[in-house]
Amino acid sequence: MGHLTYLGLLAGCLVVTAPLELALGVRVYARWRRLLLAVLPEFVVFVAWVLYAIAQGHWDYDVDLTLGVRLPGGIPVEEMLFFLVVPLCAVLAFEAVRKVTGWDPGYPADDA
Repeated sequence: MGHLTYLGLLAGCLVVTAPLELALGVRVYARWRRLLLAVLPEFVVFVAWVLYAIAQGHWDYDVDLTLGVRLPGGIPVEEMLFFLVVPLCAVLAFEAVRKVTGWDPGYPADDA
């Protein structure tokens, strides 16, 4: 069962943040282009970084805690999902805070 640990943690992140989309109506999934603009640059940079670290022997993953499915470059499928799931959860949380507080991050708060 240990081989599902990493995948389970990712699923847990999604389960915990899914109600933010549904209950608060933050519309993160509905604005998918915007989501891609937020997630894609991070995804590209960090996947490249991890692939480099794997190639240099600085980074490795425990086969007992992953599915054992490796993508080109030796990166586990869970690691690729990590770079999609965690930013998605962060965007959901950010949009939920905006919705609940009414905060518009495009403008500084009025100090007066």
